[in-house]
Amino acid sequence: MGDGCHNAPMLVLASASPRRRELLTQAGFVFEVHPAHIPEDLIPGEEPVAYVTRLAREKAEHIYRILSPQFGPSLVVIGADTTVTLDDHILGKPEDAADAARMLGLLSGREHHVATGVALVTAQGSQAMAEVTKVWLDALRQDEIASYIASGEPMDKAGAYGIQGRAAKWIPRIEGCYFNVVGLPLARVSSMLWEAGVVSEG
Repeated sequence: MGDGCHNAPMLVLASASPRRRELLTQAGFVFEVHPAHIPEDLIPGEEPVAYVTRLAREKAEHIYRILSPQFGPSLVVIGADTTVTLDDHILGKPEDAADAARMLGLLSGREHHVATGVALVTAQGSQAMAEVTKVWLDALRQDEIASYIASGEPMDKAGAYGIQGRAAKWIPRIEGCYFNVVGLPLARVSSMLWEAGVVSEG
């Protein structure tokens, strides 16, 4: 989507997440998508916020190294990673239906946290931050969990649910940024991009 002008920032999203793509588009940004495929292993003893912040930075820096020869100093890369934590235990994307059922059973009737790390890499260097939102989930019946898993919605999402999808009916309250739970804290990201010289068209 670049216009060929190397004076204007060239924004790239280093994520394959359709939710992040939709949120950036909703906010009026013009960008290209170049997913970063890097190891996402947890370092022993790593705290959830440190984990998502590190991954966001690694993703953004990885894509910046690949694309910077092409786009030069106009390149701006944003990376992000989201995880769900319960009692400081990370719940990533479920491995299969049984794993999704396990996660939803753990979250049922409980308060948990959603942490998204965001990193921005430009010719001037990199910066990273994390946003944390509290989410309350209603107590779920086994048949509700089974039906939800059968829909396929939980399988590519941290914590095995999507707040913007069918699971919305089980979430009576959140404390913090809603968009952070979807996958990208838009207000914080917009501020970071504005400071980097990237403005939305909206």
